[in-house]
Amino acid sequence: MGWRDQLSQEDQLQRQVTALYTLLANLYGSDKLVMKAGKLDALKLMRSKVLTERVLALQRLVYEDPTLDKMPQETEIPSVLDDIEEEIADLIARKTVEDKIEKKIAERMQTRHEEYVKEIKMQVLKEVSGPDNPYTLKKYAELEKLEQISLSRSALEKLRPSSLDQVVGQEAAIRVLLSKLVSPYPQHVIVYGPPGVGKTTVARLVLEEAKHIGYTPFAADAPFVEVDGTTLRWDPREVTNPLLGSVHDPIYQGARRDLAESAIPEPKPGLVTEAHGGILFIDEIGDMDPILMNKLLKVLEDKRVKFDSAYYDPDDPGVPKYIKKLFEEGAPADFILVAATTRDPSEITPALRSRCAEVFFEPLSKQAIEQIVIGAAGRLGVELDPEVPRIIGEYSIEGRKAVGMLADAYGLALYEQYKHRPDLTVRIRKDDLLEVIRTSRMTPLMKARENVQGEIGKIYGLGVSGFVGSIIEIEAVSFP
Repeated sequence: MGWRDQLSQEDQLQRQVTALYTLLANLYGSDKLVMKAGKLDALKLMRSKVLTERVLALQRLVYEDPTLDKMPQETEIPSVLDDIEEEIADLIARKTVEDKIEKKIAERMQTRHEEYVKEIKMQVLKEVSGPDNPYTLKKYAELEKLEQISLSRSALEKLRPSSLDQVVGQEAAIRVLLSKLVSPYPQHVIVYGPPGVGKTTVARLVLEEAKHIGYTPFAADAPFVEVDGTTLRWDPREVTNPLLGSVHDPIYQGARRDLAESAIPEPKPGLVTEAHGGILFIDEIGDMDPILMNKLLKVLEDKRVKFDSAYYDPDDPGVPKYIKKLFEEGAPADFILVAATTRDPSEITPALRSRCAEVFFEPLSKQAIEQIVIGAAGRLGVELDPEVPRIIGEYSIEGRKAVGMLADAYGLALYEQYKHRPDLTVRIRKDDLLEVIRTSRMTPLMKARENVQGEIGKIYGLGVSGFVGSIIEIEAVSFP
């Protein structure tokens, strides 16, 4: 006979009840089990020696119902204990799942806490050290090192006039341009003239002159923004517009990350806003895109640039103030337009001409070219053979080209002289200039074609191309 058979049925039930109390004590803890029994009015029953009372206490503890007061019959105790065991099994399973979930929650909270602490540390480091790191600082140091290396100023930069007195051959045009710009009410100006006569240089020097006169609206820090009209093109999508400005929508490349993640478009002001309070100089405006030209004319009238985007929501509280101001009021663009062109006035759009005064720069004469060469040689600190200015005047009617020829001859003369007498002042000889002319394969602009003797079937005519006039040799030939 087994050990179960040796025990009486009541003894088995007592042991079963005791085991269930042990499970509850392990589940809740002894102290908490006693406190729970006290709240459920089961403490006295739990300490009783009567089996039925202890079973009733178990029912109250397991079902958490203090209103249970019916004592189970001895015959009902096995089935009651089976139900209690099922309930305790559910409690243990629930407790196990809760423990696992709480453990995962604790681990997740610890991980998030560490990430949060790490993020705060990174923010503090950025606030203290800025956006730079060792890699970016190394790149910055390399750029600074490159900035310290300067081979030389370019020849055109050194030989460019630094004051209006040094500009040759454009005295009348300078006076007219001064009257248009050095005024309490400056006007937009179109400057006509051949290339290389000093249109850009004069416009820059006139602004410098206007800054020092009290009755002009130009401040001491008034900007001079220069752009080439041939490089300005109209983008139908309006993604990029360096002249007027554009809007970087969140879906396009170039939007700031914090704004793109919030679906906030960012306006980017253009050159017209950069030139606010100063002069916007557009070279070769005759080659500018017609659509872009029409939009520029609108800016000239409104003195503001308007921005628009389908992504802009004026009611979004996350929109920064400067973006809201740019969308609602636009970017300021109060500037004076100085447009230069080598084209004929008839080729410029009438809408632009009606809004601008017109100034004409004259083609440079041979005598003016010679004066430019002599002045450039003085700024360069070199001596010239008497024939050098005259020869350059025969090969160029552009001041820029004449100065370029002088710079080439200077380089050749400096190299030759440095080998023999580096301590002497550089002197540009006629042979140096002729060497430059030969290597560059230049031809004189005008040759003497007059002849006192007549020829049958030959005559000379005058031809004009742009700003250059030349003699055309016409010869008639007959065949028998």
